[in-house]
Amino acid sequence: MDTDQDKLQQLTERTSGDYQAFLYDVDGTLADNIDAHKRSYAEVAAGYGVNLDTALIDETAGWPTVVVAKEISRRYGVQLPDTFAAEKSAVFFEKFIEHTIPVGFVVQHLRNHAGKVRIGVVSGGSRTTVTRTLTVLGIIDLIEVMVCAGETKLGKPHADPFLLAAQQLGVDPAKCIVFEDGQPGVDGAIAAGMDWVRVDQI
Repeated sequence: MDTDQDKLQQLTERTSGDYQAFLYDVDGTLADNIDAHKRSYAEVAAGYGVNLDTALIDETAGWPTVVVAKEISRRYGVQLPDTFAAEKSAVFFEKFIEHTIPVGFVVQHLRNHAGKVRIGVVSGGSRTTVTRTLTVLGIIDLIEVMVCAGETKLGKPHADPFLLAAQQLGVDPAKCIVFEDGQPGVDGAIAAGMDWVRVDQI
């Protein structure tokens, strides 16, 4: 199995080139917290009588929580309330966020390139949760721009959040590369005309 150092070298080689901005996803890409998110979803869903198969959370990686809630409602034939996303975020925040651990080689990659290229974050999480996660990881001060859930008309898998991040950084989308761990984010990057890398496949 590749060590973090091996993975960092592979990621560095994969992202060498004429890039002016690196756009990182957070959950599952910078933060090793997908299981914590799954447990938060499952706990809140159980309160509404849903025995959630958390494979759905892998499948919808990067979607805003409100959209995931609609997908759970659709698949399980229930009507989850509009408060579901806030309830899920509250459980995650209260029980799990302070214990967030980094995806070591990705966080080190970001640190190594801060100040050399523009650094942005594009996440399907709320700004509050993303800010706290990046703070716990100790990298919040390295992030120049954040685009979070609800800040564009459409989220991942659409191009909108990636294009907004590029616009805010003043970088041509073609000069951006996106770091993701899920297909919806990759689809959004492709739609935005950006290169991408799946860190979970390194």
